[in-house]
Order: sequence, then structure tokens, then C-alpha cells
Amino acid sequence: MRPRRQKSVLKLVLSEGDTPVVTMQHGRTSLDVAGEPLKVQLETFLDEHRAALHACLDGLTEEQARRSLVPSRTTLLGLVKHATYAETVWFDEAITGRPRQEMGLPPSAGEAFILTHEDTIESVRRAHHKACEASRRATAGLDLDDVLRGHRLGSLPLRWVYLHSLREFAQHCGHADILREQILSAE
Repeated sequence: MRPRRQKSVLKLVLSEGDTPVVTMQHGRTSLDVAGEPLKVQLETFLDEHRAALHACLDGLTEEQARRSLVPSRTTLLGLVKHATYAETVWFDEAITGRPRQEMGLPPSAGEAFILTHEDTIESVRRAHHKACEASRRATAGLDLDDVLRGHRLGSLPLRWVYLHSLREFAQHCGHADILREQILSAE
């Protein structure tokens, strides 16, 4: 018998400057999965970060999305492009063992921030969405303790890949929040 799903008892009170909770597939948020199995919780948090990265480009012009505000290659459009790279590395390469070159990926994570003339808000978002969908499909039948053997670092359990991805996407969401705030305040 499957355990009964518990409804979240957490109440959300947002103040100015708080990070909003993102509603995910099926109208659920991370607050709604507190009583769910750990894999469901991790996947929900991953999806919230994926959606936040996707949304960082909302309402921006192509110039704003490409605007460089820091000495590195980091731009809002570049962050989403890099997140697409990360999705493919952690949920395709790690699971299938396919080489990055075969998947059309740059050899290093830093190069994933480089924008070409063909990169637009629409094309980068479409690629990100496609990579996220592929990641969900690739992990759907896996358990957290399943070992992924295809990554350059060696064998890693799915649990570690989820936690690493959450850390990376959370960091990029923070960067995106700051860059977006700078862009919009300058207008």
C-alpha cells in the first residue's frame, strides 16, 4: 500500500525581495511535495530552478539578454545556454556515456557561455526546454541509488548528480536574479 500523500502545512508569506515559489507541472510547488519520496522532492526542486532560469529572460530584448555586466562571459542568455549544457552533461553524458563532441557540446563548461549570432532568446529557451525534457525522460526509471557510469568524473549515484545539479542551478539562478535586476534598473 502506498503511503498517503500529506498536504503541505507550510504557509508562504513573501516580503519584498523574497524569491517567489515557482509553480511547476501539475500546479505543484516545492512546498507541496514535503511528504513525498525524496526523488519527487529533488525533481520538483530541480524543475523550480529550471523554470526560474527559463523565466529570467521574460520580457527582455535580445540586447538585454546578451548584455555583459561582469568581466566573465556571464550574461542572462549565456546562463540559460550554459544550463542547457549542464543538463546534457549530467543527464545524457552521465547516463549514456555518449561523448560531448557527439552531442554537439563544447569541450568545457566555460565555453558553454559563449553566444553565437544564431543564439536568440527563443532558440536558447527552446534548446533548454528540450534538454530539461530529455533529462526528465532519462531519469524517470532510475532510483536515487542507481549509479551513472558515463561521466568523465567516473561512476556517480543519481542522488549525487541531482544534488550537484541543484547546487549548480541554484547558483545560476542567483546570478540571473542579480543580472536581471541590474538590467531592469538601468532602463
